[in-house]
Amino acid sequence: MDIRLSKTRYIKQEDIIEVYRANGWSASEKPDELYNALMNSHTLVTAWDGDRLVGLENAITDGYLSVYYPHLLVHPEYQGKGLAERSLPKCKRGMPGSTCKCW
Repeated sequence: MDIRLSKTRYIKQEDIIEVYRANGWSASEKPDELYNALMNSHTLVTAWDGDRLVGLENAITDGYLSVYYPHLLVHPEYQGKGLAERSLPKCKRGMPGSTCKCW
């Protein structure tokens, strides 16, 4: 399996909703609000298997002291394959207090 991590914001709303529904998250019931929240996050890291969105993680920060990682989802078909372990360091890079300075 060749999973590609990306910080692209060019994501179809229906692809996001599919991952949320597959995980049983109620945020999928508010697709416009969910999409806008993710697109306005400080950092958004997505995981792709070809053209299929299979996971995502976002971060919200005040830019100085606090970082909050509200969503980390991996499609159930891809869970247990280390995607979260690969995406979290990419999401943390460049955050306040982080020692990572590059993508």
